[in-house]
Formats: sequence, C-alpha cells, structure tokens
Amino acid sequence: MASIDIIREEELHDGHDEHHHHDDHHDDHHGDKYQSNFITTYIFSTDHKMIAKQFLITGMFWAIIGALMSLVFRLQLGFPEENMAWLKPILGKWITVTDGVGTLDPEFYYALVTMHGTILVFFVLTAGLSGTFSNLLIPLQIGARDMASGFLNMLSYWFFFLAGAVMFASLFLSTGPFAGGWTAYPPLSALPQAMSGSGAGMTLWSVSLVFFVVSVLLGGMNYITTVLNLRTKGMTMWRLPLTIWAFLVTAILGLLSFPVLVSAIFLLIFDRSMGTSFFLSEIFIQGQALENVGGSPILYQHLFWFLGHPEVYIIIVPAFGIVSEVMSVHARKPIFGYKAMVLSILAIAILAFIVWAHHMFMSGVNPFIANIFVLFTLIIAVPSAVKVFNWIATLWGGNIRFNTAMLFSIGFVSLFISGGLTGIFLGNSAIDIQLHDTYFVVAHFHIVMGIAAFFGMYAGVYHWFPRMYGRFMNETLGKIHFWGTIIGAYAIFWPMHYMGMAGVPRRYYRFDNFEAFSHFTAMNQFITVAAIIVFSLQVLMVINFFYSIFYGKKQTELNPYNANTLEWTVPIGAGHGNWPGAIPHVHRWAYDYSKGGRNIHQTEPLSPGEQDMGNDHH
Repeated sequence: MASIDIIREEELHDGHDEHHHHDDHHDDHHGDKYQSNFITTYIFSTDHKMIAKQFLITGMFWAIIGALMSLVFRLQLGFPEENMAWLKPILGKWITVTDGVGTLDPEFYYALVTMHGTILVFFVLTAGLSGTFSNLLIPLQIGARDMASGFLNMLSYWFFFLAGAVMFASLFLSTGPFAGGWTAYPPLSALPQAMSGSGAGMTLWSVSLVFFVVSVLLGGMNYITTVLNLRTKGMTMWRLPLTIWAFLVTAILGLLSFPVLVSAIFLLIFDRSMGTSFFLSEIFIQGQALENVGGSPILYQHLFWFLGHPEVYIIIVPAFGIVSEVMSVHARKPIFGYKAMVLSILAIAILAFIVWAHHMFMSGVNPFIANIFVLFTLIIAVPSAVKVFNWIATLWGGNIRFNTAMLFSIGFVSLFISGGLTGIFLGNSAIDIQLHDTYFVVAHFHIVMGIAAFFGMYAGVYHWFPRMYGRFMNETLGKIHFWGTIIGAYAIFWPMHYMGMAGVPRRYYRFDNFEAFSHFTAMNQFITVAAIIVFSLQVLMVINFFYSIFYGKKQTELNPYNANTLEWTVPIGAGHGNWPGAIPHVHRWAYDYSKGGRNIHQTEPLSPGEQDMGNDHH
C-alpha cells in the first residue's frame, strides 16, 4: 500500500520538483543509455507499447500459419478427388503420390485440424488479441507510465514466443505434429503408441502449452496489478473506459482457469511416461490389454473444459471492450448503459465458470446434472443480450462515421448475434444430442468466437494503428477487407449449419464415399472457394498493415478521432514513459460525446453543479 500512496502523493502535487523527481526515477529505468541500444528497444523491450507490437506481429504470423492449414484441409474436403501432388514440396511425406496422383495422408489431415485449432484459439485469439491491446491500452488509458512490472511483461511475451517456437518445431517432426484434436482428449493424447502424432508431437504440444500458460499468467498478473494500483488521479473504477474493464476481467478469467489446463496436461504427461492411470482404464491396443485401470477420460474433459469454457470469454471479452470504445468514438455518442455494460461483463465472467459441462452432454454425464448446465448456459445469454442491446442503442441516432474500424465493430455485433443465437440450440442438451458431432458446432463456434473475435481485433488494429505507428492504414483497402471478409465469413459458415442439421459429422476426412452425404459435394466446394477468397483478403490486410507502418498517411493531429480517452493525450511517437511531463488528471468518465453539442475530454474539469456519470458515488 505504501507504494500506491507514494504514486498517489506524487500525482497530487502538480509542482515541478515532485514530477522532476518522478521523471528522474523514471530515467534510471528507461533512460537514454538503454534506449539507444537496438536490442533493448526492439527485442528485449520493457516498454508496453513495443511489447504490444511484438504480440500483434507474432499473432499475425501465427494467424497466417493457422489459416494456411485450414486451406489445405478445406481443399481435401471440397475436392477429395483432385491431385494434391503439387503440395508435395511443402508437405513432404504427408502427400503420398501413386501413379502421379497425390493424396493427403488421413492422419496428417487430423494433425492440420488439431494445429489449426490450437494455434488460432491460443496463439492468435488469446495472445494476439489480449496481449496486444491489454499491453497497448492499459497504461495509456488509465494514465500510467508503464505496466506495474516491465520485466515481467517482457517475460510474458518471450514465454509466448518460446511456446510458439516449440509448437512450430513440432510441425517438422518425422512422426508429424499432434493429431488428436485441439482438445487433446485421452486416450489418443495419453498413449504415445495410439498413432504417430501421439508420440513426440503430443509431447511438444504439451510443453508448448505449459509455456503458453506461464505467459498468460505473467501478463494477467501485470494487467490486474496495473489497473488496480496505477490509475492516475481522478481515475476511479467507474471512470475507466470499457476497454480497461474488459481487459481486467479477461486477465482475472485467465488467472483462474489456465492453471487447471496445466494440471490436466501434467496428469496426461504422467499417464504417457510414468505408467499412471488418471485418464486410462481397460484399453486394448491390437488385441493386447494395457495394464492401466481405474482412470477416467471424462475427468480430463472436466479439467479441459473448466479452462475451455472461460477460454471462449477470454477471447471474446477483449473484443467486447474494443467494440464498445470504437463504437462510442465513431458514433459520436455516449456508450449506452455504461454501468449495465460493466455489470454484464462481470456477470459473464462469473457464469463462464459454471457452464463448462455443456461441452459434455454426449459424454455420459448424469442427465440431471446436464439440466443444471443447460439452465446456466441459457442464463449466460442474458448479459450477452444486454450488451447487444446497448451496442444497437449506442448506434441508434448516432452521427456515425463509417470508417473501417467502425465497420468492423458493427460487423462484430452482426456476427455475435447470428453466431450467438445458434448457441441456444447447442446449449439445450436434448437438441445437442442430434447436433453435437456435426458441422453445426463448427459453424456456431467459428462465427461467434473465431470470426467475431477477429472482427473485434481488426476494429482495434485499424482504430489504434495511428497510436501505435503515428500513421494511418489505407481506408480503401480496409473497406475492401471488411466487405469481402464479412460476406465471405457468412458464405463459409452459414451453409455449415444446414450440413450439421442434416447430420453431416465433423472431423471426417472425406464425404464422397458416403451415400447419405455425397449430395453436399457442391456445398463443400463452395465453402472451400469462399475460404480461399477470404484468406486472400487477410493477406491484403497484412500488406496494408506493413506498408502503412512505413508509408501510410502521417498522423498530424494528436487526437485524430476527437476521442475523450487519455491515450490520445500522449505525444505522437512518445518514448518509454508515455507522457514527457506530468501525467494528466481525470475529472469525468470516458464517454462525454456531444454533451451540450460538443465532446468533452476526460481531462476537462467539471463545471459547477455538473454531475459526472462515473462519480455519482462521491
């Protein structure tokens, strides 16, 4: 508490001497003698802004790898008869060529699906989204010079990098990467002899995810500590922008749920290499009975989904915050129902921990227990609906600027509604029995969590790009990216709902030899072509991103969007420490747009008798 008081005390005095002392202290850590060095500036940086860029660019690398994998297995599903020999130079022995015709190895197909899921869920949408925007915005929007611990923040990125390096290495093993699904259910994951991908590939997968969890925990502790302790004078919790609330809740979710995944992975490692039977019982391989008895694969499912369900909110909640902020700024309106928005995020966080077994209705759980999980699953739709209503009400009657960031925010709400509604079907245990292992689940999951979270991320990248690089991304390319992606995303995943309702099972390698599913051939081809087009648009976005870093339109105004939050008070191209002089003080909430015909910045003092939204308790 003493350290907090010192910071508060320093911020209370606007006198030159105190701040001079503060900045001297700050120079000891981040002075010129450290900044001039390329390695400490760009590689082992402790500046939150640089670490945010590292997370973003690493996430983009992984997004391209994960998307390329999905294109390969989409080609297999759409055109199973086609000659894949042209992929032989890239995929090597996983393409078997007989009489000049190349076919994809069925086991490698599963490896691609597994890696695609693992990479997108953890490396792109968890680390890429939270790591980028929590790092970039938490200190800037709460008025702090940096994170509570710059060193731990740096470690958080490098553990993520290490996790990625280990996972990347597993792609080049002679036995192939892990192929038992991104959820790694035993016995496929618990028995090295189960298939080739269950050997060294699974070992590297486990090690990689443990490193990844260390990264999440280091980052999360930093985000929580920073938000709670380093807010500038006047920045009460009820004056925080919704982005900061979202990142804070996300960090808490991560701290509470990710360690459970590590426990599951450790027990898997014991089963794999030490002869224990946590998840194994009465298993025969090629007619030989294994000695393992007494374990339960369902125990693993409980442990995995206890992380797995909060994980979907760890991915989507940061997008909630980003979309709320971008919408309010570009609709020129106060966010509708600020407190309801905060409370709904908190409600989602609490409910996220008591719905995990809705992934397990087919695993033989007691139907009575299933009913309780159905109830909570349906209840969690209520705070989500509150958020959707408030976003629509924020747009209603707004003076909207339809720039790329705003379009992606509106697209996010569209995807969140259409993807979320299908979740109500799957959350009902009776209907889920019919739909569970079909393409309906793939469609629901990708629209509401995959594509929607990407839209939140894109909204944030386009909106805060000038804050990161002092330049703007190209708006025309951005709009092509938006319209192509939203139409393409619906073209890919909407038909899958119909396939799922018709009973087409997921995880199958090909459907053309099934009488019942062969009439979906044309639909599978349509989906594959749409996926290729959407991928090319993401490449366009990446080109736009890197081109704009060097040649984009320069940011000339400090606050180009006329936003109210503190990140637009920091000088363009600010160094480590953000504000060169005193940190600005806050007098009001973040959303005073068009108040009395103008928008009023958080730093502007209240006029006599004026009520502040964020301060009605004081």
